[in-house]
Formats: sequence, C-alpha cells, structure tokens
Amino acid sequence: MTDFKGIPIVTTGTSRTADSGEARSSGVKYRTAQGFTAIRDGIKATAGQSQAAPAGRKPAWLRAPMPAGARFEEVRQTVNEHRLATVCEEAKCPNIGECWNAGTATLMLMGEVCTRACRFCAVDTGNPNGWLDGDEPLNAARTVQLMQLQYVVLTSVNRDDLPDGGAAHFAACIREIKRLNPRTAVETLTPDFQGVLSHVQIVVDSGLEVFAQNVETVRRLTHPVRDPRASYDQTLAVLAHAKAYRPHVLTKTSLMLGLGETDAEIRRTMADLRAIGVDILTLGQYLRPTVNHLPIQRFVTPDEFAAYREHALGLGFLECVSGPLVRSSYRAEQALARNNAGLGEGGVATRG
Repeated sequence: MTDFKGIPIVTTGTSRTADSGEARSSGVKYRTAQGFTAIRDGIKATAGQSQAAPAGRKPAWLRAPMPAGARFEEVRQTVNEHRLATVCEEAKCPNIGECWNAGTATLMLMGEVCTRACRFCAVDTGNPNGWLDGDEPLNAARTVQLMQLQYVVLTSVNRDDLPDGGAAHFAACIREIKRLNPRTAVETLTPDFQGVLSHVQIVVDSGLEVFAQNVETVRRLTHPVRDPRASYDQTLAVLAHAKAYRPHVLTKTSLMLGLGETDAEIRRTMADLRAIGVDILTLGQYLRPTVNHLPIQRFVTPDEFAAYREHALGLGFLECVSGPLVRSSYRAEQALARNNAGLGEGGVATRG
C-alpha cells in the first residue's frame, strides 16, 4: 500500500532519523521499522490548521542561549559515542545545556509513536500494535550509567494499545535503573493509563522518587487541546491516587500557558491540584510546534510567570517552577531544593 486515505506513506527506518526531506515533512504518513504506519508530528497536514490570528514575533525572553559548559560537552560526547537517545536532543529542548551540566536528562520509553493525537504535541501518532523493546530496561539503565546522571526523568508516549498502558514496562525500567544506579533519583512523567488506578500503582510501587502526569491546560481548554481520550478529571484522579497510595512519593504536574486560558482559570486549576495533594507544579509558555498545531494566543511575560509562582507557593505547593522556557522536566532535580530551579538568578525566567 503506497497511500492511506489519500495520504502518501513514506517508508523509513525510524521516525526521527530519516534522511529524506519527504520523510521529515510534517503531517505525512510513514511506515516504521516495526511495520506499522504513523503520522509525522502527530497531526495531518490539513487537520489542525487554524484561522486564528498569530500572536506575533517571539519576544526576547524566549531566546535560549547556546548550550555550553564542560559537563555538557562531556555528556554530549558520551551520547554521540554510544548513540544514546534522549528527549533533550530529539525535542530540541532549549534548556539542554543547563540540565546536562547539572547531571539531569530525560529519556523517552516505549518508542516514538503515540496512540493519541493531542493538538499541542509534535510526537508522531499511530498504533504500534503492542510492539515493545524488551531490551529497553537494561539499555535505559546503561544510558543513565554512561551519562552519569544524578537525576533522570523517564517519560513515554501514550500506549493505549498495551493492556496496562505500559505500566509494567515503566516499572521494569525504573527497577533496572535503580539496580545499576542506586544513587540516581528517578522521576516519571507517565501516560494517564486511561484512568486505571491499578496500573498507576504498578509504577508508583517501583521505587521512584517523583510521579508526574501532566494536566497540560485548564479544564475549559482540555478539549480541543488534548486528545479526546485524555481528560482533566482523569488526570486529577491519577495524581490523587498516586499521592494517596504512596504519600512519600512526590507528585507533579505541568501547565502550558498561552492557549487562551484566563488568570482565573489558572488559579482555579492550581486550587484543584493542591486539593488532591500535588506537590510540584511547572508552568511554561506554549510554543506551536508546526502550522498544523494550535496557534499561540498570547506570550506570557516573565513578570506574569513570577506572579503565578508566588500564587502557587501561597497555595502550599512544595515548589512551582515557572518561566517562559520551562518544560515539565526542566532542572527537575532543583525543584526539590525549593529554589525555583535558579529562575531568580539569571535562569530562563529572566533571559532577554
């Protein structure tokens, strides 16, 4: 088959390393090395285009410095030499230099193809039909070992095609990381497991320090921002259960700002999260990954981010890491030190 519903299918080895320009085009169908088809960047080329007015040029505070530093160069050389895969590089994260210099990195588990199609996210979409890499737990542990990470964030695509949503695989990776790297702290940013709380327990029981599931946006904007299979209340239920089940495990979530939410809605979301015991909140600017995704409605200023943080701390969050270029795993190890990841000392919130 060379096309699917009128969309040409491109055959390629992997979703992120294809060499041809056509294979990299956003919105096209391609065939993975495992034999299933997926949509590049998650949204078909005509599905998500909006007539909404653009928010204008990016302001100066959204300019990230070039990554540098002795520790960064050492980690980058190790990653390249051993062909290690990190979300930091593949997602072109603007904070890669700061995190790698601090001994923190994010790894993505269970492949690069998500079963969902959120309209803010550029992860490829498809159905992996149950495929999993059985060597991944050991490979993830060796990656942490080679990179000499003090803190690792494990995230993944949604895997609704798996009976447990990938919970057992997450747990296996965490246990193997802890076996080879007993001093490394582990944070997981998981799928919602379709709200099945027994699957949440499998992950929380695995020895991690921080359990995260992102609410992403305010209740009113959950749809169309998130895939229909995700929901505001489902994420709250997952976070609430993780905290109630293992109170010593820290819980964490993230909000993107600039999608059309109001100040009152942001504060209402914060209150909802504190009501279920969420410990750590991150706030960052939504940046449109492709023209097929939702447009930016506004650029939130550094002063506004600082005010949101103060409000969050007033509600009782252990920490709120808040700034224009903050992402959910940004300087994750520093959030535990309650210093806003250095944002008040020339970090991402004050660049310009």
